[in-house]
Amino acid sequence: MLPLPQRHSVNPVNVPSLYLDTSVIGGYYDPPFQVATRELWQKQQAGKYRFVSSLLVDFEISTAPQQVQDLMQRTFTEADLLPLTVEVEALARAYMAKKIVPSKYADDATHVAIAVVHRVPVLVSWNFKHLVNRDRRTAFNAVNLLQGYPPVDILSPLEL
Repeated sequence: MLPLPQRHSVNPVNVPSLYLDTSVIGGYYDPPFQVATRELWQKQQAGKYRFVSSLLVDFEISTAPQQVQDLMQRTFTEADLLPLTVEVEALARAYMAKKIVPSKYADDATHVAIAVVHRVPVLVSWNFKHLVNRDRRTAFNAVNLLQGYPPVDILSPLEL
């Protein structure tokens, strides 16, 4: 059994940042996703990646099982949690206006908008239906281009 992850400081200048959505944090304890998710944490602890997340993820995790909440607290400092801003909300609305994801799943659009507005180049998710999907990634990035934002890569832990 792997030891539980601890906070790990890395040099953010030399290390790529990854935005982790709620599904990845929950995947640490979810058997179908556990192996690849824990390998991702090992890479982060080895200094290969810097993890960031958001206040939205922190809120979503607040109703998760205690071990998932504890993992969130061990993995992220307050500085690692990106805020929701007016700019994020506007970009998420632009995604929704183009019907990239159903309105029922507006939080998925918001996760992408948080990563994009805060210039995090990779969003990591286990959500294959609404996020880790070539057609949706293309649609998100088309809106990003039109709105003057950089593209975002949306990957599963398996792809890292």
